[in-house]
Amino acid sequence: MICAGIDAGSRSIKAVLFDTEQSRVLSSGIVDQGVEQLRLADELFQRTLTDAQVKRAQVSAVVATGYGRHAVRFADTTVTEITCHARGVHEVAPKARTIIELGGQDSKVIHLEDGGRVRDFAMNDRCAAGTGRFLEMVATRLGVRLEKLVELGQASQKPAIISNMCAVFAETEIIGLLAEGTPVPDIVAGVQHAIATRVSALTGRSVRPPVYLTGGVALHSGMVRALEETLSCPLQVAPNPQYTGALGAAILAAQSRQSGGL
Repeated sequence: MICAGIDAGSRSIKAVLFDTEQSRVLSSGIVDQGVEQLRLADELFQRTLTDAQVKRAQVSAVVATGYGRHAVRFADTTVTEITCHARGVHEVAPKARTIIELGGQDSKVIHLEDGGRVRDFAMNDRCAAGTGRFLEMVATRLGVRLEKLVELGQASQKPAIISNMCAVFAETEIIGLLAEGTPVPDIVAGVQHAIATRVSALTGRSVRPPVYLTGGVALHSGMVRALEETLSCPLQVAPNPQYTGALGAAILAAQSRQSGGL
């Protein structure tokens, strides 16, 4: 059985095509989010099918997740991103007990029970200060590519103190630090630690290992290090972390079809 998962996130749309018989991903793809979410999702889905040499009629079920999931009208049903990330991580790391999802516009901490079931979760969706959007803002303000932040942060000798937890006021604080001549690497390292502090507040400073990171920001090694220092806990980055939600959606699609739910 072949099923698909579409994760229509705040910053990008991801698609995964999953073969349940072979228990493997046939193809995947990603595209920047935009105004015409349905068209973007449909074109991405078609590209994913083409890459796998699969026809739409061969896809048994499609599940959409993420903020824009209700715009993906060709999906058979929708499932929350909490459930999808939990299922996606459980597929690649069955022993995972805590998930930290670092997305474009929010961050989440998901606690799992045995079997990958969600025990509880916490979400920061009121401010960009704990998200990838904050890193994008910092890169723009510093006039560097987002990928350059990792290299800059590693060169820091004394991370700056970013005291404001609001992204708007934090940007003003960064402007002030630049005016004072604070080295750019120290500002970057300070931002990474500020985001890590924001995320750690969601955990209650108590996480049950193994802890896995998902979301596009998980590819930012500087953020991984900052979180490990703040949480005093080793972290694992899930394989292809930006696709974890879409993978979970595809697997849940297969499970629903097999149980007659779709």
